Amino acid sequence: MSLNRAILVIILVLLIDQISKIYIKTNFTLYDGVEVFSWFKIYFIENEGMAWGAKIPGQYGKLALTLFRLLAIIGIGYWLWDSARKKASKYLILSIALIFAGAFGNIIDSVFYGIIFNDSVGQVAQFMPAAGGYGTLFHGKVVDMFSFSFFDPVFNVADSAISVGVGLLILFNKQAFPKKPQEETSEKEIINENPV
Repeated sequence: MSLNRAILVIILVLLIDQISKIYIKTNFTLYDGVEVFSWFKIYFIENEGMAWGAKIPGQYGKLALTLFRLLAIIGIGYWLWDSARKKASKYLILSIALIFAGAFGNIIDSVFYGIIFNDSVGQVAQFMPAAGGYGTLFHGKVVDMFSFSFFDPVFNVADSAISVGVGLLILFNKQAFPKKPQEETSEKEIINENPV
C-alpha cells in the first residue's frame, strides 16, 4: 500500500469522524439519545479524559494529556511515513493509517472543540457561538455517540478506527511483520544446531 492510499484512508476516516461528531454536537443535548435497534442506540456523551472516561487529575491534567496525544501522533505519523518508504506490508501500512486517523480525530476534539462550540448541557451546542466556546484551546471534550447494550463504553468513529487498526495488527501479525531472510536463516541454523 502506498503512502498516497494511506493518506486517502486517513482523510476518509477523519471526514466521517468529524462529520458525525459535529452532527451529534449540533443536534443533540448532552445525554440525549435515539434508539436505532433494541441493542444499539445513538447516545451523546463527552469524554473529558482518556479512554474509558479516565482522567488525569489536577488543573493541568487535560493539557498534559492533549500534549502527550500530540507527541504520540507525531510518532505514529513518522512510523507510517517510514513504513511506506520501506515498502512495508499493506497490512502494516493500513493498520498504522487507521490508528493515526483515529488518534488524530480525537485530538481535533481535544484541541479545538472547547473554542468552537458552546456546551451541550441542557441545550444543543452552537458552532462558533458569539459568546465563545465552553473551554479554551487544548481543553476540548471528545464527542462519543455509539452505545451497544452488550458493550459498556460509548465510543466514536475515531475509536473504532484505532480498534480496527490494532485488530488488524493482531490478526495479520505475520503478514504485517514478515521475517527478514537473514532472521529465517538464523532460526534454521539454531534448529539445525539443536535438533529435538
